[in-house]
Amino acid sequence: MTANSPNILIVMADQMAPAFLPIYGHPLTRAPNMLRLAQSGAVFDSAYCASPLCAPSRASFMSGLLPSRTRVYDNGAELAADVPTFAHLLRLGGYRTILSGKMHFCGPDQLHGFEQRLTTDIYPADFGWTPDWDHPEHRPTWYHNMSPVLEAGVCVRSNQLDFDDEAAFAAERAIFDIARSNDKRPFLLVASFSHPHDPFAVPQRHWDLYRDSDIDMPASPIALDPHSQRLRAVCAMDAEPVTELMLWYQSGRSSGWSQSGVQP
Repeated sequence: MTANSPNILIVMADQMAPAFLPIYGHPLTRAPNMLRLAQSGAVFDSAYCASPLCAPSRASFMSGLLPSRTRVYDNGAELAADVPTFAHLLRLGGYRTILSGKMHFCGPDQLHGFEQRLTTDIYPADFGWTPDWDHPEHRPTWYHNMSPVLEAGVCVRSNQLDFDDEAAFAAERAIFDIARSNDKRPFLLVASFSHPHDPFAVPQRHWDLYRDSDIDMPASPIALDPHSQRLRAVCAMDAEPVTELMLWYQSGRSSGWSQSGVQP
């Protein structure tokens, strides 16, 4: 550890696909703060997450290992407490390591190298979401489906919004506390947010930023590996096919027509 060791702030967002960000050339999405960060930093064009699911991807992010090494294949799987993470490494190197927000650790170890955890998690830490791997094609009732897409709309508040507000507040307060403290260690602070993870319920001001008719229609799925094929099936992603009626309805909404066909 040197006196010039930098403080490290990691900001995580859940299910934020790069193809839909202005940083990567999307013409519609508005993300001015992210653009400013990109303009003053580095943008990676060939970075990939290790899994399409939350917990396995986060386990790989924390450890630098593929799911085949972490053995975390699903959202009900445990990252073993003896798997080293970058939080372990930095803490051993003299860093103060802090987590605020979501990380979806399953099992008794809810720190995995973090010295402090400022909030609870938004997802359960038990093993209730473990699939029956003897019947991998079976669709568990708690799995995602397309209902968040079909039911997307405006809300005043949601548990996701409340959680993200708490994670941001706790992270900001931690930085202020560190600045006032006598602890001279450099810090690692991970601020991890639930959004834009479904449910897609947003305040009116965000809903009004975009017109439905301007949003890209979904493309046909690319060739998938067997595990991704299973996830697509158990998430029932083909249970609600896009129809001409649905396209007409979306067009009508963006033109100012309500669901009943009467102009508001």
